[in-house]
This record gives sequence, C-alpha cells and structure tokens, in this order.
Amino acid sequence: MSDVTIRPATPSDLPAIAAIYRDAVLHGTATWELDPPDDAEMLRRFEELTDAGYPYLVAEADGVLAGYAYAGSYRPRAAYRFTVENSIYVAPALHCRGVGRRLLAALIDACTARGFRQMVAVIGDSANAASIGLHTAAGFTPVGVAPAVGWKHGRWLDQMLMRRPLGDGDETPPVG
Repeated sequence: MSDVTIRPATPSDLPAIAAIYRDAVLHGTATWELDPPDDAEMLRRFEELTDAGYPYLVAEADGVLAGYAYAGSYRPRAAYRFTVENSIYVAPALHCRGVGRRLLAALIDACTARGFRQMVAVIGDSANAASIGLHTAAGFTPVGVAPAVGWKHGRWLDQMLMRRPLGDGDETPPVG
C-alpha cells in the first residue's frame, strides 16, 4: 500500500484501535487475552503508555485506521529501562499489505529517538509466520521459544522471543 500515513495515536483513535484489538483477542493468538477490554480499559492503557513517554502510533490508509503499534516497558524492574517490548496489530482486511512493516519501522525509529537500546518482540504463537517474518525483515533475531506456556482456542501455544538492537544497542553504555 503506497498511501499509508503513520502518525501518533490520539484518544479519538481508540474506538478503531479497540475494534482491531477485539478481533485479535477473539480470533487470533497474537494476544493471549481471552476477553476484549472495554473502552475505559483501552483508554487507561493508552494513557499509561503515552504518559510514560512511550510511542503509540497508528497507520491510516484511505482515511481508515489500518493498524496501530506501540512500545512499552519490557519488564518493570529498573535495569530493563532501556529495553522496550513492541505490539503491532493490523486490521484483518489489511494483513500482508505492508501496514505492519511501516508501523514497525516507525516504532523502531521513535524508540531509538527516545534513547531505548533494545526492542523485544514477544510473539504469542511460534506458528505465527507473518509476525516472525515481519520482525525478521526488520532486523530482529530469535532469542528463544518457551513451548506450550499459553492455552487459547483449545490448544497450547508457544511464546517466541525476538530482539533487535536500537541505535548503538549493547555496543556502548546507555545514557541516563
């Protein structure tokens, strides 16, 4: 898709974001939530991330919200403060059309500009070839697989970790 615009998300985007996420919760394995969060919870999550200075982006195609991506803390302990975890969701009708690739590239740039040094992808199903391919194309490398740690849609799911350095990555000490 050549007419995709990436921009920071706003609260007015949350109904479309919630609809995309609802589909992922109900039908997919990218997230291991079993019940879609309500509008108040989606707003709470959005504000928590953006108030903490993490990027939260949306992709628009032909005036329609096509997907969204955000980064957040990988883990809560202070030693992880330079590492973020990414999340990317694309409207089902627009899968495999380049929206995720553009969102991930913009998210990597935004996190690098904020001084983060590592990005981790926690892929909710090691059979999710599209997400693994997307992350591989963006420079992520596999870290490992935790087999059968989740149960959703009547089957055990693996969790795959991938990581990508940001900026100097682990070549130099971080600032701050």
